[in-house]
Amino acid sequence: MLGFKRVQLVLLTVVGIICGGLFSLGDKAQAATNNVGYNVSAKLPSNQIDRQNSFFDLRMNSNKTQKLQVKVFNVTNEEIKVKTAIHTAWTNSAGSIEYVNPTKSYDSSLRYKMSDISKIQGNKTLTIPAKSSRVVSATVKIPKTNFNGVILGSWYFQRADSKVTGTVKGAGNMRSQYSYVIGMKYTLGQVPNPSMSLGRVGAGLSNYHRGVIADIRNTTAVIIPNLKTNTTITNRDGGKVVQKAKQENVQMAPNTTYSYPMLYGKTALKAGYYHLHMVVKNTSHEWVFDRNFRITKAQADKYNKNSVDNSGINIWLLVALGALGMLILVLLILLIIYLIRRKRRKDEEEEE
Repeated sequence: MLGFKRVQLVLLTVVGIICGGLFSLGDKAQAATNNVGYNVSAKLPSNQIDRQNSFFDLRMNSNKTQKLQVKVFNVTNEEIKVKTAIHTAWTNSAGSIEYVNPTKSYDSSLRYKMSDISKIQGNKTLTIPAKSSRVVSATVKIPKTNFNGVILGSWYFQRADSKVTGTVKGAGNMRSQYSYVIGMKYTLGQVPNPSMSLGRVGAGLSNYHRGVIADIRNTTAVIIPNLKTNTTITNRDGGKVVQKAKQENVQMAPNTTYSYPMLYGKTALKAGYYHLHMVVKNTSHEWVFDRNFRITKAQADKYNKNSVDNSGINIWLLVALGALGMLILVLLILLIIYLIRRKRRKDEEEEE
């Protein structure tokens, strides 16, 4: 519950960092200050569990249909277009609850997707006149069910007419995309106690970095917040420790799989037989997982070859070289300014 209340609504840009949880809604002035040009506000219905929350935190019942509404404000002096969609929450590879980008696959324990039971009515792109507002509606249809627990997702809004913010000769123009996310949380019946299991364990790539990836599954319809993981990988031939990994503040969405990457960095993957020992816990629960797994020579060769860890490029060296380049550029500009001014003074002296 703590992980969700932390994230009621968020303002994002394409260069921003997306965080899991549920965020707090700013006022209309915030949008204008951030040059977003619009803002959103949920119309909270009578079955809102906590009216202090600005996201949809609703008590739902079996076989129920309900209409939800969000008002979108245009604070600019011109017409704008805003796209909207409803997403199903999941757990991303950073160990955060993802509300912004939908996933392509879901855990087999997930019974109801937020995007399936909540449908936007009418056009999904809103045209909003200057200094005006529009209300967008969604229909929620809870099937006749014995389901107990939480269904989690978000209502997503993005400017569809963001203007080019700058041009670079010889490069594509860059656009700033400003988005809002309103959390959607439906609670039905009695929320179950959390249950987790360990899925596939094996070698792989995460963002082109090699390592061992372990699928941690939340198989219950409940948010599991503030998890810590402590993992040791040993070689089964002799028991030598080959990798240790720790992580904190993992937030798991209901009925999702967290593909946890334990990255090897500069150390190459080696074929062999291994054992994973993992402890996952928060203040209320603890799970211990043990799993034997194998890395084949073909897998090790494939992931080592495709890993960016083989580049040999030191990121801090690149940063230092970039800073040095900027310093040289600044010095050159100052030198040019100095020479121009000195020439002007010399010309003025010769004229006198």
